[in-house]
Order: sequence, then structure tokens, then C-alpha cells
Amino acid sequence: MRLRAYTREDSPVIAKWVRTEKELYQWSANIYGIFPLLPYSIDDNYVPAMRTGRFIPLTAVDDEGNVAGHFIIRYPNENDDSSVRIGFVIVDPDIRGKGRGRELMQLAIGYIKDNLTATRVDLGVFDNNPKARKCYESVGFRNFSSHTIDTPFGQWNCSDLELYL
Repeated sequence: MRLRAYTREDSPVIAKWVRTEKELYQWSANIYGIFPLLPYSIDDNYVPAMRTGRFIPLTAVDDEGNVAGHFIIRYPNENDDSSVRIGFVIVDPDIRGKGRGRELMQLAIGYIKDNLTATRVDLGVFDNNPKARKCYESVGFRNFSSHTIDTPFGQWNCSDLELYL
């Protein structure tokens, strides 16, 4: 896989990967709140944030140029470039369970090291998504806090993980 800039045309592809309402909340917490996602729901959500210059959506493609994964990087604090947060991490369901999530996270970390000045990266993962947590921990992320999120399925515990570069 390799990374490229996210494009509007990626939105319908990624939206189709979110197959159930539970998956929607595991992927986006309570950001969208509508299921199923419309083809351009993702793009509509991203456009205002992209204008800030502190929100970087990236798409992973395979050797044939097919969209294989996606994530965003954002600066959570307006005047602090030392820390970024990764979010909306997703891999094509047809290639999950084959190490692609780990590869995607390694690409994300490499992108941050090569292109940004951040020395700390964090992300959130729900406790009911142990495969994702295992993936993040396999590339070095460690727990630093937790909180709960209200979902249509009840309160879910979210662990915040961090990695120092």
C-alpha cells in the first residue's frame, strides 16, 4: 500500500465499507449519527475541516490504485503542532485480517514523521473493537486515558492511546 491525498471520489468507496450501524459508531463515534452513510457524507463532513489546514485526510491505495484504506490526521489544539490525532481509520473489509490495518498505521506514522513536526500521536478506540486495539498496540500505541461515549447501543468505553515519535 501507499498513501495519497484523499479525494472527493474516495467518499462513496469508504462509505460502503461501513456495513452496519454498529460499525458506523465504532468507526466515527457519534460524528455522523446517520446510517447508512450517503455516498458523499464523508466528504461533506471533511470539507470545512480541510479548509483549516489542520486536518489531513489520507487514502491508502494498493498496487493497482484501488482504495484500500483511509484515515485522517488532525491537530487537536489550535496553537500546538507538537501533537496530532489520528481518526476515522478504516480498511476495506475484503482485505481485513491480513495485516493491512497494521500496514496502514505504519504508513500513518511514517507520514507524520516525514511531513509534520509532531512528536506525539494519539487516537481513540472503543473497547468493543479489540482487533483494532491490537492493531494499534502492535505499532507502539499505549493507553493513557479513557472516557465513555453515548451511542444508540448504550454507553461505550473508549480508550485513548498515544505514541511518542
